[in-house]
Amino acid sequence: MAELRLHKLQKTYEDGPTVIHGIDLAIRDGEFMVFVGPSGCGKTTTLRMIAGLEDISGGELHIGDRMVNDLPAAKRGVAMVFQSYALYPHMTVRENMGFGLKLAKRPRREIDETVARAADILQITHLLDRKPKALSGGQRQRVAIGRAIVRKPDVFLFDEPLSNLDASLRVQMRIELAKLHAELATTMIYVTHDQVEAMTLGDRIAVFNAGRIEQVGTPLELYQRPANQFVAGFLGSPRMNFLPGHFGSGHESGSDIILSGNTSITLPGKCALSAGNSLTLGIRPEHIHWQAQAQPNSIPVEVDLIEHLGGEQIVHSRVVGADHRIAFSLAGQEAAPTRGSQVWLRPQWDACHLFNADGQALVTH
Repeated sequence: MAELRLHKLQKTYEDGPTVIHGIDLAIRDGEFMVFVGPSGCGKTTTLRMIAGLEDISGGELHIGDRMVNDLPAAKRGVAMVFQSYALYPHMTVRENMGFGLKLAKRPRREIDETVARAADILQITHLLDRKPKALSGGQRQRVAIGRAIVRKPDVFLFDEPLSNLDASLRVQMRIELAKLHAELATTMIYVTHDQVEAMTLGDRIAVFNAGRIEQVGTPLELYQRPANQFVAGFLGSPRMNFLPGHFGSGHESGSDIILSGNTSITLPGKCALSAGNSLTLGIRPEHIHWQAQAQPNSIPVEVDLIEHLGGEQIVHSRVVGADHRIAFSLAGQEAAPTRGSQVWLRPQWDACHLFNADGQALVTH
């Protein structure tokens, strides 16, 4: 096992753009760290620099007590599981998993014992004599993970390993990966664009955007206390609702916020803004309640669409007098408004978020 330290890590392609802009990050020994962000944000490039598959243009990368900037990939003590399984089709599962050890000229008995132990952990012992074409997608991914396990690395690197699986298999494999980390207690770094995977797997999450890390924290820290509007909007499904407006005034009972459409609401607490300053109100769908009649401190909306998802309903609406959308969630059996009706929304105001004109979170006191 090993800790990792990224100090001002940078990647610039020759005669090209800088895609990683001086990342600082400490990953603890035995931690499951998830890199999450949209396509092209730099998370996979950072993973490949850690693996030694991309040159480091600037900064320092430490694995354990060694700086490994110029160390070959094979000597870094890492093992990588790719999005594609990359299994040798002419080899059995046993041969695929033991191939790296065979190249390292390990004794045959050691290879057999190590492969058997890894297969037992992954529950694929009964598949050892099959070839990849006789395996399902989930089984192939287990073999690819087993190939990494037998190397006994200090750090496991996963590059979107579940993206080729169907939805039910992804759920199953998420559970298996979490159990694997608990059993091996090895440092793992996992790259994904799927925020559900990030929230369910990571001890901590690093949210990437345009070659920078926006925020690092536990799943609940990032969900409940996002540092900025990007993080708030990226984590959560359905995503957080954002309503533009401006600051009205502060008083003993709270802060007056004027939303587009001239709806005025009062939030608890005070924030450091002057009257007229632009801001954005963030409300998560699960923190909104609806009512058929107008009430003070509520937002009038017209219902556009209701998604029935079995155990949950997602109601999509439009703010009356403004072209802004609000989605809110209801339990599957809960009474819902009808499409085209006007209702009034009362969010849990103490669970709302405020962001300034630059998208940074505002702290209310």
